Amino acid sequence: MEMDDAEILKNFEEAGKITGQIARDSRKLIMPGASMLDIAESIEKMIDDAKAKPAFPVNISVNDIAAHYTPEADCNLVLGEKDIVKIDLGVQVAGCIGDTAYTIDLSDEQGKLLEASEAALEAAIATVKPGAKTSDVGTAVEAEITKRGFKPIENLTGHMLRPYTLHAGVEVPSIKTTGGYVFQEGDTFAIEPFATNGGGSVKDTNQVEIFCLDSMRNVRMRQSRAVMTYVQENFLTLPFAERWLAKKFESKLLRGAALKELMNAGVLRPYPVLKEVKAGLVSQSEHTVLVEKDGARVLTK
Repeated sequence: MEMDDAEILKNFEEAGKITGQIARDSRKLIMPGASMLDIAESIEKMIDDAKAKPAFPVNISVNDIAAHYTPEADCNLVLGEKDIVKIDLGVQVAGCIGDTAYTIDLSDEQGKLLEASEAALEAAIATVKPGAKTSDVGTAVEAEITKRGFKPIENLTGHMLRPYTLHAGVEVPSIKTTGGYVFQEGDTFAIEPFATNGGGSVKDTNQVEIFCLDSMRNVRMRQSRAVMTYVQENFLTLPFAERWLAKKFESKLLRGAALKELMNAGVLRPYPVLKEVKAGLVSQSEHTVLVEKDGARVLTK
């Protein structure tokens, strides 16, 4: 059943409210020695307790890992005393998404790096209004980060949000560009600058823990067909984690084989873990905003 504009707005507001509250509450989980799997599962339980659903798996990206890492089902990694920890979490209410991220410096040595992405986010949000362009945001982000001696990650962008669509076709750059999309009243965007003391871009690694359904197609293995159906019924077009399949499909070997066939067949789109090209430390700040008549309202406060 299709939602009208008023219902969509209400659901985006509710998703944003829940996301913001969980972002605040989850900060206490981030400490040296904490299990990364426990953190992810605890945050996802907070979402469930709020009578909502995750919009995507909780990302816990540490140091030079910028994005797209979520713990494996058998992960035994813990946070270290010097880690720079980025928590990116999303909540969906009837497909309407709240998307936010914060960075915690367990070393207490990288405050300026965190300040760079936080100031860039504030400047970006102040730029967003009807008639402004996405390129205006990129200019503001780059200025705030570079004047503090860091680089924006040039190939990671903010993105438009639509019901059941995390990346809805319009990107918001973090570097100076020209032209771009013109913001319109009623648009919903995730604005997420990344700052680094490295090279200023990210590259794919070989590790993939997050996927999303791209299209339903014929595949050979019975296990692959079962996984494809399960994903369609439970996650629709939103990203999911390999570990989310573990309770339903207990064999890691068979899960892995199914995911490989589904990726090769174009059924699933992978989200490779992203690493800074020069192994620089990375900070991230993110809010979901609604474009209103006179500016942008933050939904994930």
